[in-house]
Amino acid sequence: MYAKVIVDISNNELDRIFDYDVGELSLSAGDRVMVPFGQRRIEGYVIELNENSSCPPDKIKSVYSKLDDYPVITPEMLALMNFMIGNYHLRIIDVLRLFIPAQMRGGKVKALSRKFVYANPDAFGLIKPSAKMQLDAYNYVLAKGEVALSELNANCSAASVRNLIMRDILRVRDGEIMRTPYKNLEFSDNSVELTEAQSHAVSTVMNAKDKTFLLHGVTGSGKTEVYMHCIAAALALNKTAIMLVPEISLTPQIMAGFRARFGSKVALLHSGLSAGERFDEWRRLITGEASVAVGARSAIFAPLKNVGIIIIDEEHDGSYTSESNPRYVTSEVAEFRRKFNGCNLILGSATPSIESYYKAKNGEYELIELPERINKRPLPDIFVVNMIDEVYRGNNGVFSARLEAELHNCIEAGNQAMIFINRRGYSSYLMCRSCGYVAKCEQCDVSLVYHKEEDSLKCHYCGNRYKALTVCPNCGSEHIKRGYMGTETVAEALKQMFPGETVLRMDNDTTQGKDAHFEILRKFAEKKAKILVGTQMIAKGHDFPDVTLVGIVDADMSLHFADYRATERTYQLITQVAGRAGRNDKPGVVVLQTYSPNHYVYKYAVSGDYKKFFEKECNLREVTKFPPFTRIVRLLVSGENEIEVASVLKNVFERIKTLSDGDKRFVFLSYMWSPLKLIKNKRRAQVLMRVTPDYDRLPEIYAIADEYISGKVSIFVEVNPNNLS
Repeated sequence: MYAKVIVDISNNELDRIFDYDVGELSLSAGDRVMVPFGQRRIEGYVIELNENSSCPPDKIKSVYSKLDDYPVITPEMLALMNFMIGNYHLRIIDVLRLFIPAQMRGGKVKALSRKFVYANPDAFGLIKPSAKMQLDAYNYVLAKGEVALSELNANCSAASVRNLIMRDILRVRDGEIMRTPYKNLEFSDNSVELTEAQSHAVSTVMNAKDKTFLLHGVTGSGKTEVYMHCIAAALALNKTAIMLVPEISLTPQIMAGFRARFGSKVALLHSGLSAGERFDEWRRLITGEASVAVGARSAIFAPLKNVGIIIIDEEHDGSYTSESNPRYVTSEVAEFRRKFNGCNLILGSATPSIESYYKAKNGEYELIELPERINKRPLPDIFVVNMIDEVYRGNNGVFSARLEAELHNCIEAGNQAMIFINRRGYSSYLMCRSCGYVAKCEQCDVSLVYHKEEDSLKCHYCGNRYKALTVCPNCGSEHIKRGYMGTETVAEALKQMFPGETVLRMDNDTTQGKDAHFEILRKFAEKKAKILVGTQMIAKGHDFPDVTLVGIVDADMSLHFADYRATERTYQLITQVAGRAGRNDKPGVVVLQTYSPNHYVYKYAVSGDYKKFFEKECNLREVTKFPPFTRIVRLLVSGENEIEVASVLKNVFERIKTLSDGDKRFVFLSYMWSPLKLIKNKRRAQVLMRVTPDYDRLPEIYAIADEYISGKVSIFVEVNPNNLS
């Protein structure tokens, strides 16, 4: 018997199957094994077993060992591997690595073993009444039933414990401790009676089979309760479930609700867990101990069998598209798993992506709507403030007069406020007023962001740090101007406005530590702070009953990007963050500050009319031939040598131009330097194409790209990329 093995090396030349003799080992497809490879011992994955091999017998080596008690890659994941390789043009090993915890490779994480102590029930009379410390230790164990030896030694006399163990009054066994994320999370089951609209949504999903639904529900309409009822129905049929959320910051709140409803059946998967926690949660899923996977994008690869429902909440969110190797689109992976399991898929959002809503309108998805908030609570009033008028009135501060007044009213009434600005740091750049010099990263073609708390300049692309400027390095001037404000500036202004209040800040800088998201949100939920300032981390999913005010400091920030999705993303952000206000019995107010008050996006955001916004946006895209009416294909070339990158770019473009000649499915074709020409010391250039949805020659474009990949130049192809910069 021969095992067809993929070795754990990410290299184009080694991205193929190698045959090994199984020998006396009992192996299955999906097993992780140790094999000889050249002069090394290396891990690999069995993807198939075969009676025959085309390799000469004297060239075939034997598998050293099987590394786990069970296959770590399920049959479904092996099928998914083939789908992703064909659909996204990925290396086999890069796909397989998605399916198991990263630290499991190389044995960097293992099960956590501990010694446990339990009482010999027949031995109580062997302890003398005068041996008080021995009695205390015995009774401590008896009360607990079983206790970790380390805990017993910490609470009782270690010498007495040793004596009792030696005399067989206490007995020791080796056991395993599962590392549980958020194990101290407080929760209670807040089951509620479904509204008529929610009941209709649940019954529509559960009475269907093998379908994709778009659940379009306004913020606060009770989408999560619909999700939970659908999951409960799947579990009742002895099936499993996957629930995805876009932000790690949402998982503690989601986990609290899910643990309250489903208890230990729930496992959590996301990149913010420790290696041990992720390993243990993954093991609970693959062994069947847990049957509901909750997490961010990577949880779509949860090793569950017999999946009964898949849910992607906030389906419009850009985080569901992987923008680094291996590149994939979560909803497309979910569609594969839906078809494989014959289950239903729910895509939920208050602001669906244009592409998803278009599919729903055309019948590819089934549309379910929740048009009202729970108990018919009103959506918050949104007030648009023209910041140009504020400047004319002499107000050059962070907040308009309207937002400042609303903040005072909110805090004085004992309520809470959330202030949104989608830029971290103190200012977006430092510029010399005398000569125009702007501090830029040495390795990236971007301006450095000033962080006041650290008094440093940071590159938000490569992470490099530089000393803050006090004088211009170009002309020596001390006249340094700060650029657009960020979360630090806003938080500082609020602390000055409300010196007695705690102001929390939530962005990438304040959430680096493990459980940092959870701690910030916990403090805000416990009303230890009345104001929370944050980036888009605070915009989605959070439910704080005392938040009555949301301030959007710079609504234009995402509007003026050279990206066809800029208006859509602005509408989504405004609607999502506005939806945090007035979610309980208290009415909500939103103050939206803008320098472009007449832009149509604000008109539809204020009225909350998604359908009208969709019609407007769809008409524009149909005229300009952008998705969903075409597909954008980007071929990105990068390397350290500008001349080599330019040469490869031109050659690739000419090849694709020949491919496109006479093909009416090509709507647009051009090549250029990328808007961000330099990132991490790599020059970047791109070929951009727009092709009709029925274009079927992508494999030829992939093949052209592969021909020009070398040690000096890398090339990858993206379809409908999230970011065109």
